[in-house]
Amino acid sequence: MDQIRASLQDSLRLQSGDQLAEQAMQACTRIGFEIAWGNLATLEPDPDTTFQNRIVTIDRSDPAHAPFDMMRTRVLQTLRQNSWTSIAITSPTASCGKSLVALNLAFSLAHQQDCRTLLVDLNLKQPRIGKMLGVNAPASMEDYLKGDAPIHNIFQRYGENLAVGTNHQPVLFSAELLQSAEATRVLQDLRLRMGPDVILFDMPPMLSSDDVTAFLPNVDCAILVAAAEVSTFDEVDNCERYLSERTNMLGVVLNKCEYCTDY
Repeated sequence: MDQIRASLQDSLRLQSGDQLAEQAMQACTRIGFEIAWGNLATLEPDPDTTFQNRIVTIDRSDPAHAPFDMMRTRVLQTLRQNSWTSIAITSPTASCGKSLVALNLAFSLAHQQDCRTLLVDLNLKQPRIGKMLGVNAPASMEDYLKGDAPIHNIFQRYGENLAVGTNHQPVLFSAELLQSAEATRVLQDLRLRMGPDVILFDMPPMLSSDDVTAFLPNVDCAILVAAAEVSTFDEVDNCERYLSERTNMLGVVLNKCEYCTDY
């Protein structure tokens, strides 16, 4: 009986030690995330520029923010149910408003205090995120993806839980860069160091290059943004089918629709 009691006590001590070790590791990880986020420069969007570009979820004074908040909630629920974190946001062609959707979704997520979000401009041939915010990109996204620039040189922090990676220099051979082993390593390191709950990748249009095809293995799911009276049914159908065959489809967003109900 004494031997059984002693064995139980030893087992409890081992379990307690394991739990303490696990708690210590979790605490160290959280501290590492805090340091990484704290090292980022502050992002200061230009109010006039964001107003002109319809980034309505920053201060939420415009009732048009409501659809993006609803989209945020549905996206978060799906991500958490499936243990996903990364989303590619693309469109069939240019001028569909995918960067607008990406920015509004990112700032809507920033209002969710328990959710850390990264927005990364990977429309490498025609970067738009920095211009739409009225900020200068601190470094080249090409240098970052090649491993030649650290995280704090490319990302800027808005508030406590949104970091935006902008780009100031177009990349000539973007598809080759996006599917390179070094770019994959850099993005894995980004996840480990920053610990984001959601990563939004603003991608190029699908029908203008093979960039999206090259990058899809790096994401958990995708959102397709179509524009009313711009995107054709065949374009949307073909792009949606292609994405569905290669990743998880979160849905299709219809943008630029003039006929809408009250929010």
